[in-house]
Amino acid sequence: NGAVPGEQVKKDENSRRGNWGNQIEFVLTSVGYAVGLGNVWRFPYLCYRNGGGAFMFPYFIMLVFCGIPLFFLELSFGQFTSLGCLGVWKVSPMFKGVGYGMMVVSTYIGIYYNVVICIAFYYFFTSMTNLLPWTYCNNPWNTPDCSGVVGTPRANATFANVTANLVSGLTEVVNRTKRTSPSEEYWRNYVLNISDGIGNFGEVRLPILGCLAISWVVVFLCLIRGVKSSGKVVYFTATFPYIVLTILFIRGITLDGAISGIQYYLTPQWQKILDAKVWGDAASQIFYSLGCAWGGLITMASYNKFHNNCFRDSIIISVTNCATSVYAGFVIFSILGFMAQHLGVDVSEVADQGPGLAFVAYPEALTLLPISPLWSLLFFFMLILLGLGTQFCLLETLVTAVVDEIGTDWIIRNKTYITLAVAVLGFLLGVPLTTQAGIYWLLLMDNYAASFSLVIISCIMCICIMYVYGHKNYFKDVEMMLGFPPPAFFRICWRFISPLIITFILIFTVIQYKPITYNDYVYPNWSLVIAFCMALSSVICIPVYAIFKIAMSDGTTILE
Repeated sequence: NGAVPGEQVKKDENSRRGNWGNQIEFVLTSVGYAVGLGNVWRFPYLCYRNGGGAFMFPYFIMLVFCGIPLFFLELSFGQFTSLGCLGVWKVSPMFKGVGYGMMVVSTYIGIYYNVVICIAFYYFFTSMTNLLPWTYCNNPWNTPDCSGVVGTPRANATFANVTANLVSGLTEVVNRTKRTSPSEEYWRNYVLNISDGIGNFGEVRLPILGCLAISWVVVFLCLIRGVKSSGKVVYFTATFPYIVLTILFIRGITLDGAISGIQYYLTPQWQKILDAKVWGDAASQIFYSLGCAWGGLITMASYNKFHNNCFRDSIIISVTNCATSVYAGFVIFSILGFMAQHLGVDVSEVADQGPGLAFVAYPEALTLLPISPLWSLLFFFMLILLGLGTQFCLLETLVTAVVDEIGTDWIIRNKTYITLAVAVLGFLLGVPLTTQAGIYWLLLMDNYAASFSLVIISCIMCICIMYVYGHKNYFKDVEMMLGFPPPAFFRICWRFISPLIITFILIFTVIQYKPITYNDYVYPNWSLVIAFCMALSSVICIPVYAIFKIAMSDGTTILE
């Protein structure tokens, strides 16, 4: 077309809205977004529970046929339109409710995700000591049932007939009485000071509230100039966790029992491949860990230059995310194997997931290491950075959607104020989660606010782009943007395979549904009603907006 390279670069830039400083910033931000807490505290346990090494086969099959195609679809969608999760639906205005659904999901996740980060901040600060506070059972918050993995005068006096390693810490066989570990009592009785039920809020835990404020201030400051500032921060937040993982891995594999822990993690149980639940867990983990249907992928890609090769990026980021999950498994299970051998119990006795792994099991294992506060500082700093990488994108998703929707020059120039407003609102909405009933609400939101609703949103998005906007139109758009059409494999996945897999995930989620519990606590029915309302609140945006759009239009038919 006669354009010189400099003119082409200028044409690629969105001077009004802004772009990433360079492509590395986008890739690192997307890696930080996709690689989150779930890679460390959920995948290793899922792999262990679902057949060890055998789980890798369905996991990577789902990555190829569902994960990478959906990732590429969302990146290309955002990059082509250069708009956030609301603005992109100019391609099919009636389906703009999908964008609102993504905003609702990102809001829910952003509220409780930062509470998890703030708890990691709290543990990080309390690790700045010569002796970790969850090492022994001689603290005011401990109960007579407490029994640590490190012996204390009190413990030895109370349990004189127990061997030096105090196996009772994680078993139920000593004196026929269930014993609890000091890390569990520190978590429940001191950090959370947990109430007896979800309806009993008790008082706000001021230390947790303070850490929540710190979390939101950090997120706001890193996003104060949008992608221009966050793009610089991710050079550290997206890379340093890998350094910490490697340090913990090297330390872990040098410990006695590490090999047995890794064997539990990887030993294949091939018969489980025939179990539908294993395939369902693999598909769900791929889907959720990549952050599909949150709106974040569309938002991050919208700041790319128009001709960026997002096909290459989608493969790099997706594979990096899954490789990180596998790598984290070695880090987690090497330490848990060491802990199991020290206690003289099976690895299955100490394996856990979610908050139980991050704030109870792993911290307990760290008390057995020399210079334990150092390893604790590294571990919780890693969790903080992993969480912040995801939180940056969640907040940016909401801010970008608002700014794009209003679209005035004033709102674009003063985007910082929108960021501040969203951060303050997020902090205020997170305050109830810092009460004594906070953990009940956090787990309720984690299990319901972004579960089957994400699957429905993703499926409708896929169908809308391929069959409403039209697959031929979209393939031409991608070709104009990248300079080559989407590979045939991706065209087939987008139109047929990925929607079928998404439908399978939805059916699997419904069939496998069990009401949430927390340890022995059973959630009351009224709380489950609230949970389902949260789950439906994002999905209901789609038909409600469609009906509104049809009612407000001048045409006589739905197509018009």
